[in-house]
Amino acid sequence: MTSGFGATGRAGPGPSRMPEKYTRLEAAALAALVADARVGHFAFVVDGEPRVLPIAIVADGEDILLHGSTGSSWLRLLATGIPVALSVTAIDALVVARSAFESSMNYRSAVALGSCSPVEDRAAALDRLTDALIPGRVGELRRPSAKELAATLVLRMTVAEWSLKISDGWPEDCPDDVAGPTWAGVLPLKTGYREAIAAPDLAPGMALPPSVEKLLRPTTD
Repeated sequence: MTSGFGATGRAGPGPSRMPEKYTRLEAAALAALVADARVGHFAFVVDGEPRVLPIAIVADGEDILLHGSTGSSWLRLLATGIPVALSVTAIDALVVARSAFESSMNYRSAVALGSCSPVEDRAAALDRLTDALIPGRVGELRRPSAKELAATLVLRMTVAEWSLKISDGWPEDCPDDVAGPTWAGVLPLKTGYREAIAAPDLAPGMALPPSVEKLLRPTTD
């Protein structure tokens, strides 16, 4: 089954919503997708040519945070407020049908339209980014130096329109195939961290920090 949130906001296919029209369910679904995907692809145009920038993303309320080096010409371009499109996708399962035609995937995908602007309080934004990717890590680290902050560009994407599509269901085989001898079902995809590999210059006997230990714990879902 494939579903979409929202109503069409401009010409073209797919559901769309203005940010002020979010419901709690929709906002939670978008935030969960961003958290699971961790990486988004920003599309924009440079001198009439299309470009795509893959980069780590974190939801911050109804906005999206991203960061990188001040030396990145593409990030600096995004900081000027040019129009951007953000694509985010997470694969949740393989749908194994009784025919290749009906086999598919369960997934969540979103496309957001908007623009980016520099974040003034870079230290707070970097704390948000760090703890979203590695919960609890900020409390284990020293504070960023002035030099590090000066070398980092943090952007906030303000979403003007968005669409969210969710595919979540069983194989939709025809009756003849259902009556046949071929197995069908769903294979949920699980992601996680297998092990913590210590840096070669780590002091002997240093224990894993709680933030890393938590990431290594098996999930129950």
